[in-house]
Amino acid sequence: MNLFSVLDEDRSRTEGVFDLAGTLAPRAKLLTLRLPRRGTPSRQPEKESTVNVEIAEGIAFPDTADGERWVAGAVVVDARGHAFAQRRSGTRKVFPHCWDIVGGHVEDGETMLQALAREIREETGWTLSAVVAELYRLDWDPGDGVTRREVDYLVRVDGDLSAPALEADKHTEYMWVDDSTLHLLRDSRDPGDYFITDIVRLGLEAARS
Repeated sequence: MNLFSVLDEDRSRTEGVFDLAGTLAPRAKLLTLRLPRRGTPSRQPEKESTVNVEIAEGIAFPDTADGERWVAGAVVVDARGHAFAQRRSGTRKVFPHCWDIVGGHVEDGETMLQALAREIREETGWTLSAVVAELYRLDWDPGDGVTRREVDYLVRVDGDLSAPALEADKHTEYMWVDDSTLHLLRDSRDPGDYFITDIVRLGLEAARS
């Protein structure tokens, strides 16, 4: 699967996913790929935790109070030009043991920026310091009939990048990859599961530009 494929459940990714019994899970339905766009920023008030976050010129966050089901994704690239990836635990409903980026659903009452900051802190212990670029937008359905509208961003964070505080029940390990090790994210899985490689590649390219 390439970039024009589905993402997952809380990132709820279900294309070619095997459940814990080893059977193929229902395929997610790709609805629409929407390229990054500029527009009127959301007018929702930001929480105190995001007031000092630097936002690159031209980034317009979507209005997450529009009744849609939004998902925020973050690609973290360090000073060496390596991108962060974490392995999903074996207890996850979809894509157990697969590599993933940081991200999840936007909660009720949150803006996209607030969700990015929360997901980064919950999944790594780091603090969001900057949103550098919007990578792309994607509409997808994990098979439950509810469309998710995902937006993924290249971000910078503060904290000890050598020691992320992974959520024990959700992720089991991490690694930093560059162009030469990007293929490791494929993990010998079906080509239909290669979407994470495309996401991280976009982040690496944007970090160099």
